[in-house]
Amino acid sequence: MIRYTKQGTGKPIIFLHGFCETKEMWKTFSDQLANNFTIYCLDLPGFGESGLASKQISLEEVAVIIHDWMEEQKIQQPTIIGHSLGGYVALAMAELLGSELAGIGLFHSTAFADDEEKKHTRNKTIAFIKKHGVEKFIESFVPPLFAAQHQERLEEEITTLIQYGKKTAMETVLAYIETMRDRKDRFEVWKTFGGAKLMIAGTLDPAISIKASQQHKPYTTSYYELNGVGHMGMFEERESCLKIIKAFLTPQ
Repeated sequence: MIRYTKQGTGKPIIFLHGFCETKEMWKTFSDQLANNFTIYCLDLPGFGESGLASKQISLEEVAVIIHDWMEEQKIQQPTIIGHSLGGYVALAMAELLGSELAGIGLFHSTAFADDEEKKHTRNKTIAFIKKHGVEKFIESFVPPLFAAQHQERLEEEITTLIQYGKKTAMETVLAYIETMRDRKDRFEVWKTFGGAKLMIAGTLDPAISIKASQQHKPYTTSYYELNGVGHMGMFEERESCLKIIKAFLTPQ
């Protein structure tokens, strides 16, 4: 069962959160954009209030689950904007649905698969969580996602994200680390998708290198780099990101 919020009227926009996040992270964006669009913010299966039926999940399975939910809600031609893991899901949906989507947005995300170094890091993370638990992992995982110069200013937001993240079941955390590690390269999907394409990248993103993001630029409708921003631009540069997304959703 997919849990979600819905605000506003107009063409449908679906926001997908990242790893160990929840739909609540998009509240400011939903509030601001609901004057012009119908905004759906989802909890991905296993996160927040959405259940996970299995100990294993693939991005392809998540895409099918969300597509089924879209049909239940009678949502047609949505634009899907995903943060990090949410971007991986958006790409899987673009591969599945093609022209049934009006557009996709990668918000600190990538179409590339993990390289060997990243896979090694994922495996170390799995071992750490099995030994120390989810709570200790979340406490160490969330703060470095923000560029150092923003951490003190955004201490309250970081604390809230940690609190939500700690509620995630270990089975969910491990399942998604494995599916991110093993996901296939979808750069060709990004290149050939016929709808509008947005990419927002942080020059100091510790999870998605700016060099990797720049390789997407030639195939991107709207490409933006946030200087001095880490992996959490929706908090680190909230107003800039809102303007970027509004412009992307209302092309001249």
